[in-house]
Amino acid sequence: MGLLKNISDNTNPDSLAVRMRRRRFEFFLKLLSPLKEPVRIIDIGGTEQFWEQMGLAGTESVEITAVNLTPFEPRYPNVHSVIGNGCDLRELFQDNQFDVVFSNSVIEHVPNLAGQQKMAAEMMRLAPRYFVQTPNYYFPLEPHFLVPGFQWMPEALQVYLLMHFNLGWAGKHSDRQTAVNTARSVKLLRRRELSGLFPGCQIYCEKALGLNKSFVAYGGWDLTAAQ
Repeated sequence: MGLLKNISDNTNPDSLAVRMRRRRFEFFLKLLSPLKEPVRIIDIGGTEQFWEQMGLAGTESVEITAVNLTPFEPRYPNVHSVIGNGCDLRELFQDNQFDVVFSNSVIEHVPNLAGQQKMAAEMMRLAPRYFVQTPNYYFPLEPHFLVPGFQWMPEALQVYLLMHFNLGWAGKHSDRQTAVNTARSVKLLRRRELSGLFPGCQIYCEKALGLNKSFVAYGGWDLTAAQ
């Protein structure tokens, strides 16, 4: 489990997870390149650390608004922290108030289809362009609990494992209801489900070991820039 955590550690700049994020981000930067600066980006569920790792925190090329359920204190002048629920931001932001919606491994934490549909609709309302990444349901290693096939197990087995083992980023649970809530807190998406949330989108496939590890739904871009 320690090895898997090191591979998946998003705070370690040398981890496999961060290296894959950088590769994916290179594609995002190609899409971003034709836009007039500073590009106004709203990051649903984002962190300042991510933009620092990717080299855009503290630059004048982008203005980043990170929306989370809990705030953080930004250290860079082009990063702003806003408290909000990504499923409904109508009281905070107008239609197309931003140039780009960005989201990285967040939509799967909305644990039901109706909520995911609301979040996707809100993302498409906030900007004419979006770039939304999420892990693939069919990739063998579940990325949150770091247990092969965890997402395919019956809930009772998931709860048992959560109560008896220290799993991934969730840890070991002593309370059964807490374990149930944790098991239900993630709903990984299949490719067709992601496409259904963002009608007309393109899908970028991120591969590991020859398999689709995650997907990015993107739309509204000048695709000639990414050639």
